[in-house]
Amino acid sequence: MNQIVVLNAGGQYCHLIARRIRELGVHAVVADVHRPATDFRGARGLIISGGPASVTEPTSPSVDRAIYELGVPILGICYGHQLLARDLAGRVEPGTTKEYGHSSLHAGEGRLFRGLPARQFTVWMSHGDTVVDVPPGFVITGETDDCKVAAMEHAGRRLFGLQFHPEVVHTEHGTEIYRTFVFDVCGCREDWDPRARVDQVVADIRRAAGDRKVFFLISGGVDSTVAFSLCARALGPERVLGLYVDTGFMREGDAEAMQYLTTALGARTVRRVDRSADFFGRLRGVIHPEDKRAIIGETFVAVQEDEFARLGLREEEWLLGQGTIYPDTIESGGARHAAKIKTHHNRVERIQALIDAGRVIEPLVDFYKDEVRVLGEELGLPHDVVWRHPFPGPGLAVRCLGAQARAPVESLEPTTIPLPAGAEGWIVPVRTVGVQGDERSYSRLLAVAGLGEAEAAGAFARRVTNEHRTINRVAAVIFQRADAAFGRLAVHPAALTPQRIAVLRAADDLVTRLVRARGLYDAIWQMPVAMLPLGSGPGRETIVLRPVNSRDGMTADFARLPAPLVAELAHALGGLERVDAVLYDVTNKPPATIELE
Repeated sequence: MNQIVVLNAGGQYCHLIARRIRELGVHAVVADVHRPATDFRGARGLIISGGPASVTEPTSPSVDRAIYELGVPILGICYGHQLLARDLAGRVEPGTTKEYGHSSLHAGEGRLFRGLPARQFTVWMSHGDTVVDVPPGFVITGETDDCKVAAMEHAGRRLFGLQFHPEVVHTEHGTEIYRTFVFDVCGCREDWDPRARVDQVVADIRRAAGDRKVFFLISGGVDSTVAFSLCARALGPERVLGLYVDTGFMREGDAEAMQYLTTALGARTVRRVDRSADFFGRLRGVIHPEDKRAIIGETFVAVQEDEFARLGLREEEWLLGQGTIYPDTIESGGARHAAKIKTHHNRVERIQALIDAGRVIEPLVDFYKDEVRVLGEELGLPHDVVWRHPFPGPGLAVRCLGAQARAPVESLEPTTIPLPAGAEGWIVPVRTVGVQGDERSYSRLLAVAGLGEAEAAGAFARRVTNEHRTINRVAAVIFQRADAAFGRLAVHPAALTPQRIAVLRAADDLVTRLVRARGLYDAIWQMPVAMLPLGSGPGRETIVLRPVNSRDGMTADFARLPAPLVAELAHALGGLERVDAVLYDVTNKPPATIELE
């Protein structure tokens, strides 16, 4: 059997590992970490994924230890690396310093590092525990400044452990490391062809739908557009119906983006309805991000039911189509052992009940964002549709943060977190969502004025978030009104209102136009624009720029914007009515998620 099996311990990047193996031309599947060793006889190699648990806890996910006697090569990644050490009589302890994001690996003569052009390179870390003693027969083959056992191996038994994540694009030479394991260590051959993806998905849709039709809630974003187009390709335009729901939280121009589908498939196939009053009404006074997402998801289901009744459709003849992609599932805690980072609107309770009843079809549920774009190109969708920046299903609702009570910013004491020379910092009394060590964090934002150029700002953010678990996001202050110095600002009670969303929509549109005008739109993977109720008084706001570069959305680097563009954005946004300050988020994912909520 020419196959690699990835044992899922609940890691955010588990399926990403399998995908990287398939990209090498070798079939890879994901299996539960608890499966018996006898199930894996004949596999060419096993990879144990990362996960949010600690191997020091008795209830943490474990493998059948008989896998170590199969004679099959085994590679442990992050949690899997620590599990390997624990199971084979090494020692694992909580780390003194947590590592999230970039780190520099000093590689030794390990087999997985053979042929690499450098012995020191950047790797991607996301862990709290660390291996302090390797098991008998193992040798240390790599270390970082904060992790002395970043790589280990037992050459004779073909057992390997890596504390870092080769599967994410931010690890240099990650593909080469997997290639060495798959071909050199496991002896696999290249026989998997991933190119026939459109035909495979079309066949899957026909099989799942049977003689039923598909009703889609579409947003104008790439995921729902590609999923809807695939269903139309598979079933024909007469068996699909797309509904664009104006929630009140859409971007400027979103409705116009639907014109392609209307032209390609016909006006009867794609309809539009304004239900913004329903969404604003149900979200009145709601502050917490998980509550927002749940209410938005439930409201989408209610809208779908209303439209079914209005159009006279019979439920038993229709499936609900969704543009769900794999990161939505994993971040919602939809894989066994995985931690919930945030519940995506397409994974709320009522939709999950429909999924369990077999009434939902999701053509893209096993795909990542870059793979969705490839499918879109293979379908012949226009470039502007395929490469439009990603946009969350809840829209601007999860980019417009709220607060229940007034709270001033807190000046940072230099003894708590040393700042660069000439810089000044403040803890902003809002919490944002992050992912640290494969677990959800809901922690504070640190705003700093005088951070200097982007690279230095990013290095500062990495240090702070690694050393201080109570902070998961750092942003540079790039504008503050002369009559509203940042240190005198406060968060004021605020929730979602049409007036606040109008300010945010104007800011988002302004940023998009300026980035396009400078020819940088396609060079940035996504550029969320968020808003905090932070200002000199009630009704005053702070805009947060969150440009990121990513491949699949599972990890991300903050995008380094040219200094002239940063200055131009700061000046333009500072000129908007009600805006007192502008921040530039310089945090990677992890520890911060791409969206603030």
